[in-house]
Amino acid sequence: MTSAPTITATRTTTVRRIHPEDAARMRALRLEMLADAPLAFLETVAEAAARPHADYAARIAAVSHGAATAQFVADPGGRFVGHAGGTVTPEEPGLTVIYAVYLTPAWRGSGLLAELVDAVAAWSRACGRPELMLEVVVGNDRAYRAYQRLGFVDTGVRVPHPKVPTLRELQMRRPA
Repeated sequence: MTSAPTITATRTTTVRRIHPEDAARMRALRLEMLADAPLAFLETVAEAAARPHADYAARIAAVSHGAATAQFVADPGGRFVGHAGGTVTPEEPGLTVIYAVYLTPAWRGSGLLAELVDAVAAWSRACGRPELMLEVVVGNDRAYRAYQRLGFVDTGVRVPHPKVPTLRELQMRRPA
């Protein structure tokens, strides 16, 4: 099931589902994300920079439609300033896992995080998945508090960080 595009505006920024022609701008944002918050994502800047543009283009085309995975961006008309993705998990068909949430530092605290999460939530509901889950590195108190303000609740579940064995992530959930 596909959903109607989610479009909202913050200041002069539109939050929308990514389009296939966004690959170059998404690659630039991805490199920024990895440089700014290396523990929050599953690859390094070097790994991402080494990936050919064709790989980015194929990935963006794949997540620009459909019900399995979607990516949403904050688009002020130039360089993207935010991102949030959502994906289905086979273990819990009524759940969307939110991933790769990021805001350019200048846009933090602007309300844009809520709009990105709301876009993923609307897509999740349209796909028949009434619950959202995300993971936050234990100790990332700023992100933890931001997600609490958006209605996410700490489930008490802790999982190993997928890349750094000494770190743990906590799971938070809320209705979509």
